[in-house]
Amino acid sequence: MNIGRFPFATRLILVVSVIALCGCEKLTPHDTKSLLIPHLQRSEVFGFLAGLGTTCAGLPDLITMLKRRSAAGMNPRMAAITGTFQLLWCYYGLLILSRPVVGWNIIGFLINMLTVFAYRRFSRRA
Repeated sequence: MNIGRFPFATRLILVVSVIALCGCEKLTPHDTKSLLIPHLQRSEVFGFLAGLGTTCAGLPDLITMLKRRSAAGMNPRMAAITGTFQLLWCYYGLLILSRPVVGWNIIGFLINMLTVFAYRRFSRRA
């Protein structure tokens, strides 16, 4: 690769970026303890945050169905499939002893099964 064909500004930015990255080596944290809750690993804190987002992703469908008291436009298959695989995630979380994996997937499983049961209840009324 011929670096001479790149404009001077591009080469300057590249060189400065490499120098900056080399100087940042000591800025990365090397411990695995959380800064907020010392008895939790940092990975567990991020696991809880990620679990919160993915678990709550199923709530809008459930809330909409309960507010409308109708299953119109809803398909329970995705909730049933997701709930089934969340049980597998729970088992996996038990195998690796991960509280975030177990906790959030139990909650997600319950939300998805509530969605399926609400669909069944409201689809009988129609």
